[in-house]
Amino acid sequence: MRSTEEMMNLILQVAQELPQVRAVALNGSRANAEAPKDSFQDFDIVYVVTEKEHLIANQNWLRAFGDVLVEQQPENSVLFPHSLGERYTFLRQFTDGNRLDLMLCPVSALAEWWQDNPLMTVLWDPEELLAERPLVDSSVYWVKKPSAAEFLDSCNEFWWVATYVVKGLCRGELFYASDHLYENCRGELLRLLSWQVGFATDFEVSVGKNYKYLARYLPAETMAKLYQLQDLTSLTKIWESLIATEELFSEVSEALAQGQGWSTFQSAKGVQDYTIEMRKKFPC
Repeated sequence: MRSTEEMMNLILQVAQELPQVRAVALNGSRANAEAPKDSFQDFDIVYVVTEKEHLIANQNWLRAFGDVLVEQQPENSVLFPHSLGERYTFLRQFTDGNRLDLMLCPVSALAEWWQDNPLMTVLWDPEELLAERPLVDSSVYWVKKPSAAEFLDSCNEFWWVATYVVKGLCRGELFYASDHLYENCRGELLRLLSWQVGFATDFEVSVGKNYKYLARYLPAETMAKLYQLQDLTSLTKIWESLIATEELFSEVSEALAQGQGWSTFQSAKGVQDYTIEMRKKFPC
């Protein structure tokens, strides 16, 4: 596996050999001093270019980065269309284990890129095109303090979608039920837990993309409960997970509301009772 130094040298070498490239910057976890370092970190690189059409049409220059295991070009996808405006990305996983997420950003789109990626490290900028970039630190990724209205919106979303899970389970629709439980209800539970971490740390930490650092800040007992919610392999297991998820969400939301002097979501107990009632009516 090529070292970080080898990859960075190669990234700069390729850029400096392309007349369209005027500056190079690094963002993502490698630009964040607080992110843990390991061999799985992507090289999130931006080439600031005068024009990108030639580089997209003739991609032979990409061969210099090495043998590719699998790749994507999201802006060229039909099934999963993705748009970054004027920007274009090449996502490449190499056979040696390194991964490069390379964005072509026209000079005219720099403001949009800065807005989406405020934390960056300039690697090469002879014309000082990036000199006016906003100067930020890792605090841009810290958990944001919620308002009382945002808290109630999260609670409303959780308890509303919980009834979809119940409906799917009563109908025997495993995929429908598990999808709403995992994607929606679990998502709101994780949001609440991140807020709980925020209040405990004065909102000066990040829980990472997809909550990947959450385990750093939650008690082992809470994490054990979360892991137990992951088994969605049968209707019976989904029922059990839904009931346990509701219990944990109720526990966390009540603690947050009490701690901040917020109103609790009034329909929570009713939905929990409804879930138990329907579970008895539709045993698996």
